[in-house]
Amino acid sequence: MSILNKLVVAALPIIPKSVVGQVAKRYIAGTTLPDAVRIVKGLNAKGMVSTTDLLGEYISEAKEAHQVRDNIFLILQEIKNNQLNSNVSIKPTQLGLKIDKELCYQNIRSLVEEAKKLGNFVRIDMEDATTTDGTLEIYRRLRKEGYSNVGVVIQAYLHRSESDVRALIKEGANLRLCKGIYNESPSIAYKDRQQIRENYLKLLQIMFEGGSYVGIATHDDYLIGEAYKLVQKYGLKRDQYEFQMLLGVRETLRDQIVNDGHRLRVYVPYGEQWYAYSTRRLKENPYMAWYITKAIFVR
Repeated sequence: MSILNKLVVAALPIIPKSVVGQVAKRYIAGTTLPDAVRIVKGLNAKGMVSTTDLLGEYISEAKEAHQVRDNIFLILQEIKNNQLNSNVSIKPTQLGLKIDKELCYQNIRSLVEEAKKLGNFVRIDMEDATTTDGTLEIYRRLRKEGYSNVGVVIQAYLHRSESDVRALIKEGANLRLCKGIYNESPSIAYKDRQQIRENYLKLLQIMFEGGSYVGIATHDDYLIGEAYKLVQKYGLKRDQYEFQMLLGVRETLRDQIVNDGHRLRVYVPYGEQWYAYSTRRLKENPYMAWYITKAIFVR
């Protein structure tokens, strides 16, 4: 990372929100559901599928959690109305996990039930390590109730992930595998980049061997190349896995994956909570600081 990029990232708290907003256009569909629908239509036209996400997390009041649930109902309905090839991603803390686990479960269950009626699928995202047990508990409870249109996420940087994966594949889980983005303690998470990569590939191989459908979520050239090799090694068909990438990130690579004949899903976030999401993404990808520099100095 260049010194300039480090300085820009460190200065994010004092950079005008309007400047960050110019850069956020790369990552965010917009603030409204019609904005997200427009972006998903464009992606579908390019041969890509998507997952639509209403931004926001760590809701502190039940009323807010219910409002989020109702807004996600609208997403599911608009996907159906517009015949979009998209599922939805949800965060347990935006649906009440930190308030009351049962409240969260009921909210998520109602969304999974609605998605089932509409022929759609819900991906339960994984957040920081304090939510891992609660998230997996909710996911397993849904599966025990007979819902097959729901999946969960595994983070490769957590030490516990291998044992979680080995248990989940026995349960026929639909999994999304990512590196992990939260700043966790070294006591529970790998910190070294190569260690995380190695664990990612180890987990991916376990998932493929176990017959799980996997969303291979990464922008890492090395991991994508190795995933290609594993797909070939196990003779997987196009409908047995998919690659996943974030909106606005490495679009040339994204197009190449599609051109290579693989299924690719793009994460399409939208909503009023765009600022917190955007600053987090900029911190994760400091090379994007260049766009902030241009937004400040190039008029």
